[in-house]
Amino acid sequence: MRSGSQSTAVKPAPASRRKATPPLPKIIKSCLNDAKAEDVVSIDLNGKAALADTMVVASGRSNRHVSAITDQLSDALKEAGYKNVRVEGLPHCDWVVMDAGDVIVHIFRPEVRTFYNIEKLWSPDAPADTAAS
Repeated sequence: MRSGSQSTAVKPAPASRRKATPPLPKIIKSCLNDAKAEDVVSIDLNGKAALADTMVVASGRSNRHVSAITDQLSDALKEAGYKNVRVEGLPHCDWVVMDAGDVIVHIFRPEVRTFYNIEKLWSPDAPADTAAS
């Protein structure tokens, strides 16, 4: 570099001016609301499972709606910096599972959600595992 020339490297904004990323559950709930997901339920998994801290269950009105919700949520998570989100169930869109690490999102068609009833399985009133006793 010649003397007197200036560096063209971009300096990051000071921490006080950086935009803070909202917490993952807040991003998910906001996106589900924007995508018109129905019957959104959040289940706390702390003390129940090591796979995640929170499970979010939502419904879409049809396969196409489930697919659109999934696409919007994937885009929102990527934009927020969550790039390693795993998605299963996209070909049929009856039940899509998104693993975002600390939060797992299930998006169902209403009939499929009723059939599997995973809210009951993970609810606070679900019986504890007695096999370990």
